[in-house]
Amino acid sequence: MLEWYRSGQNYKDLMNECEDLICAVARLINGNEKISYRGLEINVATPWTRMSVAAAFQRYASMKMEKALEKDCFDEVVATEIEPNLGSTTPLFLYDYPAPCGALARLKPRNNLLAERFELYIAGIELCNGFSELTDSAEQKTRFEKEQRLRKSFGRPVYPMPQTFLTALKDMPEAGGNALGIDRLTMLFCDATEIDDVVAFTPEEL
Repeated sequence: MLEWYRSGQNYKDLMNECEDLICAVARLINGNEKISYRGLEINVATPWTRMSVAAAFQRYASMKMEKALEKDCFDEVVATEIEPNLGSTTPLFLYDYPAPCGALARLKPRNNLLAERFELYIAGIELCNGFSELTDSAEQKTRFEKEQRLRKSFGRPVYPMPQTFLTALKDMPEAGGNALGIDRLTMLFCDATEIDDVVAFTPEEL
């Protein structure tokens, strides 16, 4: 996993960095801006496609985003109905997730129902998860407290409040953060069908 943060930047800036990073890797390995994966030829030349989560639900899903949240099947619908359609010809950023799906992400200033979060897809594979960091410690504490109440109502273990994290958050500048799966990226460039084909040790061996 490659994880990085940028002070003074947001999720849109990190999308641009992802484009630059993977384009540079493609040119270095393949000599051009294309990836061949499982019979697909994917053009990674910029700019890449950007699609909001709401638009993806409208285009690919059997129900609206709000209905999936209400029925508690959001992740299932994304995984089974939406993800297989993403990034088959050019990489695609899925962005602006519902607020409940961005626990550590900043909400959009003009629409607090959405979080400034994105995921990158190439050939239906999720490669990274990034967002504008929530640096408001009071709001983050409120979210944690809500999660504690929710877990308690379901009879699940309630974890203690991460006070050290909340205290440190007060000194964090506005920033964006991203985590990119290097093993998945390697799998794409090697045209491998399984992550186990490209990692040093499979889970069964550890």
